[in-house]
Amino acid sequence: MKKIQMVDLSGQYEGVKDQVNTAISQILETSAFINGPEVQSFREELENYLGVKHVIPCANGTDALQIAMMGLGLKPGDEVITADFTFAATVEVIALLQLTPVLVDVCPDTFNIDVAAIEKSITPKTKAIVPVHLFGQCANMDAIMSLAEKHNLFVIEDNAQAIGADYTFKNGKTQKAGTIGHVGATSFFPSKNLGAYGDGGAIFTNDDGLAHILRGIVNHGMYERYHHDVVGVNSRLDSIQAAVLRAKLPKLDQYCARRREDARKYSAAFKAVESIKVPKVISNNGSGDSYDDHVFHQYTLRITNGKRDALAKHLAERQIPFGIYYPIPLHSQKAYADERYNEDDFTVTNQLVKEVISLPMHTELDDEQIDYITRAVIEFVAE
Repeated sequence: MKKIQMVDLSGQYEGVKDQVNTAISQILETSAFINGPEVQSFREELENYLGVKHVIPCANGTDALQIAMMGLGLKPGDEVITADFTFAATVEVIALLQLTPVLVDVCPDTFNIDVAAIEKSITPKTKAIVPVHLFGQCANMDAIMSLAEKHNLFVIEDNAQAIGADYTFKNGKTQKAGTIGHVGATSFFPSKNLGAYGDGGAIFTNDDGLAHILRGIVNHGMYERYHHDVVGVNSRLDSIQAAVLRAKLPKLDQYCARRREDARKYSAAFKAVESIKVPKVISNNGSGDSYDDHVFHQYTLRITNGKRDALAKHLAERQIPFGIYYPIPLHSQKAYADERYNEDDFTVTNQLVKEVISLPMHTELDDEQIDYITRAVIEFVAE
């Protein structure tokens, strides 16, 4: 059996090697390293894939979130509601812009933001909601968009983990994750479902006016060289990363399908183990389970018998990589602690951080590896 990796980027590279190497060689020869033809072509191709009017490439996913908030004109003191159970980048940019983060609990089955908790937290100072499509499955965008319309709020989708996912509305309409709210942001960090070979990110919107503002912000506030019309930042996707992403984009649906297939195998192996809760995959229109709407950036179990940490040690001893996403709630992090928060409002998150463990998930897993991983988990948890 080949060595098990949490993410096998070298294996995936073999499938795009020729295209990537050729494109990088051409970039080196032309020296079009910043905003070159590869970046413009990738932008157009991603717009077509997502069915969105405007893609604004940028340097990384954290910048994408920050620039989205800057483009919406949010002001210091404005409240922005987001999930407590997610990576820190989501709340980090809110704090950096001197906005007020309002963290709320998540749902125990999907790990996504709890709409009832959002509604409970809305005040006259609330200006935006940031749903995080965690681990590859969309938050409840029907309810979130309805709530935002009712209270005149912006919706900024954190789509860093769900590129390629579909969301099926209650009326049956389907739309790509990240294109539903007023603006969406994603990351092309190498381990993402669509990953570069370095940092990269993008912002999505169907709003022409907002897109114009965002294009200025990513380039020092310039639309014309040395004419700074808005306060901007330096956040541009470089041509080499765009070339890598162009090679991978046509394979994204294939990558996601492979992840779904492996997720089904994992879940089938674990279904009879009482103390293991497999990821809840729900159809967004409420019709029942549907793997089609999940892209499994992570395959995350809940170990409910108190043995999560011991399981992690057991896996490490068997050279099986794993991840604990996330071990500490954001409201408990030193940087974001606030006396406004009440522990009783975070019962789900506080439980999840004790139970979650993510298993290897990537496009190069094989059945022998999955069998070895599942047997190692079951033999320990079922003791």
